[in-house]
Amino acid sequence: MTLGEAQVGSVVRVLSIDGDGAYKRRIMDMGITRGTELHIRKVAPLGDPVEITVRGYELSVRKGDAACVEVKEV
Repeated sequence: MTLGEAQVGSVVRVLSIDGDGAYKRRIMDMGITRGTELHIRKVAPLGDPVEITVRGYELSVRKGDAACVEVKEV
C-alpha cells in the first residue's frame, strides 16, 4: 500500500521510496526514510495534500509524492 492509500488515524512504517535520485532525495530530506513510523493525521477533502506526523512534526505531502512511498500498517 502507498502512503496516499493509508487511512486517516493509522500508523504506518515506510518500506521503500520509489522514484529517481533527486526526487527520492527530496522525500528523504523531509524525514521520510525507510523504517520511519508515520501517523496519518488528515487528508484534504479532494485527497491532496495528506497531513502526516513524522519524527515529531507535522508535514503536508502532495498526493503525487505520497504515491511514491510504500508503507505497511503497524
